Amino acid sequence: MIQTRKLRACFGWCGCLLGAMAVTFAWSVEGMGAESRVIAQDVQSKQWYLGPMHVEEMWKIATGEGVKVAVIDSGVNPSTPSLEGRVLKGFDATGADGDEYDDYDGHGTSMAELIAGSGNEGGLQGLAPDSKIIPFRVTDTEFQNTHSVNARDNEDAILAAADSGAKIISMSVGSDFPGQGEREAVKYAERKGKLFFAAVGNNSETGNREQYPASYPQVVGVAATDSAGRVSSYSQHGSSVDIAAPGDNIPTWCDANFQHYCDSGGGTSQATAITSAAAALIWSAHPEWTANQVLNVLFDTAGRGDWEKGTLSNYLGHGIIRPAVNILKGEGNPGAPDISPLTKERTSGPEASPAASVSGASRSGKKGNSGDAGAEDSSREKGDGGPLGLIVGGAAAVVVIVGGSFVFVRNRRTT
Repeated sequence: MIQTRKLRACFGWCGCLLGAMAVTFAWSVEGMGAESRVIAQDVQSKQWYLGPMHVEEMWKIATGEGVKVAVIDSGVNPSTPSLEGRVLKGFDATGADGDEYDDYDGHGTSMAELIAGSGNEGGLQGLAPDSKIIPFRVTDTEFQNTHSVNARDNEDAILAAADSGAKIISMSVGSDFPGQGEREAVKYAERKGKLFFAAVGNNSETGNREQYPASYPQVVGVAATDSAGRVSSYSQHGSSVDIAAPGDNIPTWCDANFQHYCDSGGGTSQATAITSAAAALIWSAHPEWTANQVLNVLFDTAGRGDWEKGTLSNYLGHGIIRPAVNILKGEGNPGAPDISPLTKERTSGPEASPAASVSGASRSGKKGNSGDAGAEDSSREKGDGGPLGLIVGGAAAVVVIVGGSFVFVRNRRTT
């Protein structure tokens, strides 16, 4: 049984011009590679956002330690040099052969490295290098076309992630169509106290159709920006967008052979992983906070230029992430622990899962791992103020223009 079409939000060569739309935070980044080629040892030099984000200074205070991130994607290879010792037991929801460690295209491993990678042997450097990854494998359209799969894999993976030890759920895969089961799984994850980030999609210029789960009210939709702070031309816009992060020209593994990294035009996938890592940094610095408070601080400290706090851009949401503003300067209002900054509604406490426990059989009939219900590592393991808003400091002016008129701002949907 084949599920509705599911799209990766990352792979593709999307380095086209912005056209009439521009979000200007004029700034410059030194050492930005321009050539398009297979890369290996210099992959970290292409992670242009690390310096402006003041990662070395932040890591003296917070590294993501104590925070687990559920990565719902194509699987995560725990044996890459950058992820060695950082990947826990997870869950395979695909219904196909293999398990959550069998990444069938390299996408999920790339996202995991952007979150928690050590950077060893020239690999991708994660923004929260001491966080841990819990992988949950789901399918995409290409995988569905060549395998017999579980048609409710997204739903099962979200439920499993909600029942796991992860505080944060990062999902860089989406579908054009919502589903009632998936919708209920997302609500359940909120009730379990999870902070859920998802990519809004890369089809701004070819339909801009809302993607799910990013468009559910309880999920933080993440858009992408380039190194100049402009919203990426491919990054989808509208009511799904809650926040933005660097996404352009960030390398990924070329394929499932894990021999080389490749330059990428970028995507909201990378932006989602980086935002999840930023949340992990903040949460590790404030372990007593709830998901609502971490998200409130991400919103409150976002780089938004001179537009009024509380209004949302259709392209950048609350603005561009600036975790250093909280970690290095102590700014950001956490707000009420039990009020969602997305829906403005009170969030309830944990409850029993509406589906089979991930420690038992999944709905596809496959037996999964525990989703890190406790603390055991996988047996597969070895052993802001610049104009982009990444650098600590002042804010720059923002101009958002579409066809000669200012873009509309919107309030968060609540239904």
